[in-house]
Amino acid sequence: PLLGHSITYRIAVGSQAGRKVFTLQTLPTSGDPFGDGIGKVAGSSLHAGVAARADERKKLERLCRYISRPAVSEKRLSLTRGGNVRYQLKTPYRDGTTHVIFEPLDFIARLAALVPKPRVNLTRFHGVFAPNSRHRALVTPAKRGRGNKVRVADEPATPAQRRASMTWAQRLKRVFNIDIETCSGCGGAMKVIACIEDPIVIKQILGSFAGGGGILR
Repeated sequence: PLLGHSITYRIAVGSQAGRKVFTLQTLPTSGDPFGDGIGKVAGSSLHAGVAARADERKKLERLCRYISRPAVSEKRLSLTRGGNVRYQLKTPYRDGTTHVIFEPLDFIARLAALVPKPRVNLTRFHGVFAPNSRHRALVTPAKRGRGNKVRVADEPATPAQRRASMTWAQRLKRVFNIDIETCSGCGGAMKVIACIEDPIVIKQILGSFAGGGGILR
């Protein structure tokens, strides 16, 4: 029910459940603001007026940032004098809607509807990157794909395969922009010397830092 109300702009919880949310509107513009390069099918729209070639890395990076953007922009989120949540739309709707206003509890309920269920895979690959694509092994570093010979676990990896694999430190930097291999104080290079997984040892180390026994970085 929460997900259904979130996509139909109806109040999900409280005494006003089922009613339309309060919106602010202006006069709708004449014509489509996106021009002729937009397609509309079954309530969904796709803007095909902008394209990026495989060698245009800046455009591809912008596309990746657009895909990975959060669901709600904090810059366009504010509170009204009455304590309600006001969200400004980046682009006005065709009917002229510019702002949507929610009660705090209803807004939190909509955010809760966006939280994925545990162990749900949120990444979907298509085209040559699809799991059953016969060409996937040709374009992925791990060479995994349909029709490719699976390497047994005890078979040593080749130098090229080892170079293709990313360490967890590299993944942290690439995905979350967290660089643990560079000192935040002097900018020098740092090296991982151990990976501690024992909870008892971790608590002892953190406890010593909390007591003033060292500097945690």
